[in-house]
Amino acid sequence: MTPTFATTSEMQAAARAVRGTILDLSFTAKTPHIGSALSCTDILTAAYWGALRVDPSKPADPGRDRLILSKGHAGTALYAALFHRGYFGRELLDTYAEPGAPLAEHPVYGSAPGIEVSTGSLGHGLPVGLGMALAGRILKLDYRVCVVMSDGECNEGSVWEAAMLAPSLKLDRLIAVVDFNKWQATDRSQDVMALAPLADKWRAFGWTTREVDGHDVEAIAAAMRAVPDGSGRPLALIAHTVKGKGVSFMEDDNNWHYAILKEAQLLAAKKELGL
Repeated sequence: MTPTFATTSEMQAAARAVRGTILDLSFTAKTPHIGSALSCTDILTAAYWGALRVDPSKPADPGRDRLILSKGHAGTALYAALFHRGYFGRELLDTYAEPGAPLAEHPVYGSAPGIEVSTGSLGHGLPVGLGMALAGRILKLDYRVCVVMSDGECNEGSVWEAAMLAPSLKLDRLIAVVDFNKWQATDRSQDVMALAPLADKWRAFGWTTREVDGHDVEAIAAAMRAVPDGSGRPLALIAHTVKGKGVSFMEDDNNWHYAILKEAQLLAAKKELGL
């Protein structure tokens, strides 16, 4: 599978569209976690448009690269990215959060093309991604596995168990991207658990570790495209992000972890995005 990747300007335009759809979904369904979804938008855009070898018309291709959104509470970001990338149409997207409909607030495996794993219970994505990467080696398939995590998720012991095992197994097609927006549900991440120095922790566990601007789509995509890099190690990408990125009155305001959009706020936010 040899996809044609988008240009930087095309990725930036896609990210704006994804952000607008996140806002529309959250407003219509009256669901929270908007800030968390906006913070990882550029990561997902860089992955789907600029790095992963995927074909939306063949979502079950055995050789496809896999992406797991481990921070499942940001499911609107995943749905919006998959929609704009062409995995499914508006009819399915519009079922978001309706009772009994396929697209629940947290992603559910099998509910839509492109959703690789059911997520939302934090700490599960990296262990599952490790298993997928190991399966690829056993099956002699060269796909890569990208796991997008939250910084608060790094409080979970299961994350660090997987972080120890992956380098031991030399799973050099595994990528862990930490959406490092410095917040979790109730406080600053550093004030809940001692995450610092986060990048050094991943290095100490044996990962090739890079820090990147989590809103620089080209830098993120380039780092992902470089995997495997010949080191025999998995990649930990510490993506420095801003919670609520793209909407000025939401940026770095943790109230938007749970707040619900009002119509005037939706219109103001979309105007800022030029939508």
